Amino acid sequence: MNIDPATVVNIERERLRALVERDMAVAERLHAPDYQLVTPNGSTRTKSTYLSDVESKRLEYLVFEPESEISVKSSGNLMILRYIARIVLSVGIADELEFRAWHTDVYEHQDGHWMVCWSQATTIAP
Repeated sequence: MNIDPATVVNIERERLRALVERDMAVAERLHAPDYQLVTPNGSTRTKSTYLSDVESKRLEYLVFEPESEISVKSSGNLMILRYIARIVLSVGIADELEFRAWHTDVYEHQDGHWMVCWSQATTIAP
C-alpha cells in the first residue's frame, strides 16, 4: 500500500479537532474498535471509556494540538505518528491544566480507511 503520509497527518489533525470540539461522530469514525490509549500517568483506556469521558466532559480538552512537526514512519497498512502536543484540560469549575507531551499514535488501514488503534502520551517535564 502506497499512501502519502500527509493523508494520515491530516486525519490526526481532524481527530484532535474532533476531541476538542466533542464531535463524537468524527471521533467514533477515526478510532478503531480495539483502540487503546496509554495516558501520561500510565493508565489505560479503551475506545468506549475514552470517548465516553470526552463526550461527558469528564475529560474536557480545551486545546489538543501539535506543537512540533508530526513525524511519520510507515510500513504496509500501518503508520506511526510522533509529535509534541500542547494539551490544555478543564479541571474543576474554573481551573485548567496545561502540559506538553510526546504523543505517539499508531494508525492502521482497516475496512477501507485509516483509524487510530493505539495512542500513548508521555508528559514532558517543565
